[in-house]
Amino acid sequence: MAQNANSLPTPTLLYKSSVERGEAWRSQFAREMPEVEFRLWPDVGDPLKITHLVAWVPPDNLPETFPNLRVIFSVGAGVDQFELESLPITVKLVRMLDPSITQGMVEYVTWAVLSLHRETPVYLDQQRHRCWSERYWTAAEERRVGILGMGNLGQAVARSLSRLGFPVAGWSRSRHEIPGVDCFAGIGELSRFLARSDILVCLLPLTAETHHILNAHTFAQLPQGAMLVNVGRGGHLNEVDLLKALDSGQVNAAVLDVLENEPPGSDHVFWNHPRVWLTPHVAASTRVESGCKVLLDNMRLDLAGMPMQGEVSRQAGY
Repeated sequence: MAQNANSLPTPTLLYKSSVERGEAWRSQFAREMPEVEFRLWPDVGDPLKITHLVAWVPPDNLPETFPNLRVIFSVGAGVDQFELESLPITVKLVRMLDPSITQGMVEYVTWAVLSLHRETPVYLDQQRHRCWSERYWTAAEERRVGILGMGNLGQAVARSLSRLGFPVAGWSRSRHEIPGVDCFAGIGELSRFLARSDILVCLLPLTAETHHILNAHTFAQLPQGAMLVNVGRGGHLNEVDLLKALDSGQVNAAVLDVLENEPPGSDHVFWNHPRVWLTPHVAASTRVESGCKVLLDNMRLDLAGMPMQGEVSRQAGY
C-alpha cells in the first residue's frame, strides 16, 4: 500500500560520486526540488536524517550508518557493486535509466562491432609491421552478431546493428520478442545462440549466474575465429580462458571496455596483445543534465508513494 508522502520525514539526499557532478546536481535540486536537503559526500551531517543515497560505490556499513535510508540510486546502469543481501528489505535499490547511457552504449558497441567486422585490429597490426596486405572483405549480411543480455541497452544495440545489415540475435534469461532480432532464452538455447555468433557482445548484468560466463566452454561453442566485445562487467570474463582462446585462434580478437581489476597492472598481458583492444570503462556514462532529470523524476515518484523507474528486483538481482 502506498505511503502518504505527508507522513514521511523531510527527505535528505546524500550524493557520493564525482564531486564536480555532485555540485551540478546540487544546483538542479535547489532549483527544482528545494524541499529536499542535498548533501555532498563526505559532508554527511546527521546520518540519521539520510533517507536517499546516490552513489556508484556505496559507503561501508550502510544499514548501520544510515538506519533511516529508504532508497539507493545507482549513478550507473549496473548495481552489482551493491550487496543486495546486506541491504534491509525496506531499502529500495534503483538503477540509472539515463538515455545518455543508452546512446553512449549504442555508439560504443556499434564502433567496436564495425571495427572487428572490418578487421581493424589486423590492419593496425599489419601497419606496425609495415605490411601492406589486402584481406577478403565480408559483407555485413554475412557477419552474425549475438548479444548476451536483452535489457534496455541490449535491445537498443540490437536495433542499431540490425539497421546496418547485420543478422542480429539476442540471448537472455527470459523470452523477448523484438522485430528483426532472433531471440533466444534460457540455458537450453544458449548453445544454439553461440553457434551462430560471429561477433559476441556481452551486455549482461553481473550476477552469481553470469560470473565468468565468458569462459572456455562458451568460447568453444562459438564459430572458429569469432570475436568478442565485453561492455558488461569485468567479472563476466575469465581472462585466462580468453588468452587461451586467442592463442588457439578460436577467438580472433576482443574489444574489452571492462576488466576484473581496473586498471590492470602494468605487466598485464592485455596491454600489448595485438588482438586485444582495451578502453578504460568508457563505453557509456551518466550525463549531468539527463541523469539528474531521471533522478528528480524518480524522487517525485518515491515521495508520492509510487513505483520508481529502474527499481531492482531482489530475486533477479537487476
